Amino acid sequence: MPDTHFIIRGSCRDEAGIVSRITTCLFNHGMNIEEAAQFNDKLSGHFFFRIVFSSKVGDVSSSFLDEFSGIAARLQMEWSCRPCQQKVRTLLLVSKSDHCLNDILYHWQNKLLPIEITGVVSNHQNTKDQVEAHGLHFYYLPVTDQNRHEQESVIEKIIRSTESELVVLARYMQILSESLSQKYMGRIINIHHSFLPGFKGAKPYHQAYARGVKIIGATAHFVTSDLDEGPIIDQDVTRINHAHTPDKLQIIGQDIESRVLLSAMKYYSEDRIFLHGARTIIL
Repeated sequence: MPDTHFIIRGSCRDEAGIVSRITTCLFNHGMNIEEAAQFNDKLSGHFFFRIVFSSKVGDVSSSFLDEFSGIAARLQMEWSCRPCQQKVRTLLLVSKSDHCLNDILYHWQNKLLPIEITGVVSNHQNTKDQVEAHGLHFYYLPVTDQNRHEQESVIEKIIRSTESELVVLARYMQILSESLSQKYMGRIINIHHSFLPGFKGAKPYHQAYARGVKIIGATAHFVTSDLDEGPIIDQDVTRINHAHTPDKLQIIGQDIESRVLLSAMKYYSEDRIFLHGARTIIL
């Protein structure tokens, strides 16, 4: 979108007249609404909105922000406003599998994903050349049982030094500590192969084949201290049958993983995700 476009979003307890107050404030300051979405969660009584608007003067005036701050304060609203062109600074973590990384790099390089990649962290070196070929910094941080705490401390330093807003586990096959997961709650996205029933541990596609699974899929979710139990952002599935070998299942599954992870990253980078308890609202 042009650099005269902005995203304003927020959430608060629902009451009559919220939309009217928001849109009137925008109109009074010469803003034009280009896109709008809202949701009233009747079970919790909470209201969510996301609006894309354009400014005739090319910027958001301090008078508008002051007036909207007053409205938000009275509603006890959590809100934010930023330019649509502002890219989300994103740190990628990977292990050996590079299918998600390849898709992310392709979409980033072709400006199909509004992120700025701040670097790639890996506990293996097999993706080093392709990462550096894109002009990105590659951080090789091997993990052992003895250095796990120190390795994660370095990751946290990288997050801070690169001012990364989002961390993406693009098939990073290490479990983050409870402290790191809690510290960056709502800022770390993971992709997980999800089956019905769910198969954990080594060789999940072989387990799925052995059980004659008919549907395979993937889930993108926020990381929490509960392993693979964080708020779900996006999911997808596809039907398979007895003729699909474990190798074929893996190829199909990796395609779903890449697609679902990209979708979750796009939602995040476009300010569409609202955390609401253990679930997400996507506008």
